[in-house]
Amino acid sequence: MSVLLKVENLKTQFKTDAGLVKAVDGISYHVDEQEIVGLVGESGCGKSVSQLSVMQLIPTPPGKITDGKVIFEGQDLLKFEAKGHEMRSIRGAKIAMIFQEPMTSLNPVLTIGRQLTEMLELHLGMNKKAARERAIELLRLVGISSAESRIDDYPHQFSGGMRQRVMIAIALSCHPRIIIADEPTTALDVTTQAQLLELMKDMVEHFRASLVIVTHNLGVIARYAQRIYIMYAGHIVETGTCKDLFAHPCHPYTIGLLKCIPRLDEEQGKKLVPIVGLPPNLINMPPHCAFIPRCPYSTERCKREPWPELKLIDGQHYAACYADIQEK
Repeated sequence: MSVLLKVENLKTQFKTDAGLVKAVDGISYHVDEQEIVGLVGESGCGKSVSQLSVMQLIPTPPGKITDGKVIFEGQDLLKFEAKGHEMRSIRGAKIAMIFQEPMTSLNPVLTIGRQLTEMLELHLGMNKKAARERAIELLRLVGISSAESRIDDYPHQFSGGMRQRVMIAIALSCHPRIIIADEPTTALDVTTQAQLLELMKDMVEHFRASLVIVTHNLGVIARYAQRIYIMYAGHIVETGTCKDLFAHPCHPYTIGLLKCIPRLDEEQGKKLVPIVGLPPNLINMPPHCAFIPRCPYSTERCKREPWPELKLIDGQHYAACYADIQEK
């Protein structure tokens, strides 16, 4: 299976009054054709910023992409102007994004229909009648009943789950090759979450697209992702297949995340083990591994050496850690 998107040494920073925030600090990853990839980590680790960087949606100022490449269809997207024609022709048409909060992503003064037809007219050149018919078809496809009448409703007339379905319809409208879902079910109840995740999985299979799921929910990743990238403090600290990371985690942070999850096969009454401490301040980053203050496996070498590079464990499994893998 060929690589569809390849990100190399991506760095994104934000200038603030307090100092320079290194939100994404040299990450590299890839997404294959028709693959579901998970990007996991605590809030503030750089997951969303990394994906907004791919789309060149970083607000400038204060943000700036300072280094790296984003190779898509043989072109480096970072060489395009963020507001230029080339980048606008890729956003939505070839790489689509489902944002975290639909109420702030959808325009409150435009009908759902207009927000759908605008994409179809702009990217596919449809006339108004054809675009409206296609929009109704898309709303039906994502499970919105009475689509013919609801297409003229405004975002506030939909529930949270229905608004997210509209966001999925907008993302799918131009048959993109990659869909980036940035914590698409955060504010929803568990039943609606499950319905929407199954819907996204079915839609990705139907349109033969790739999907990047950005989340802190390892349960979601375990069910849907084929490969996983674990992020901490702007770095990727471990990557591998779903089986690799859940069966044989090799980075202390991944181990800690898994120990925080309740398991049905554990003995009754066994307590969860939290990760002690807090994520580091991205302004004053240490020269060594930033996980040391929270790591039960850290050694003197960890404090002497710079942040470790990803090291091959086996197959597609890599981890960035100096500690003895066998010990874990």
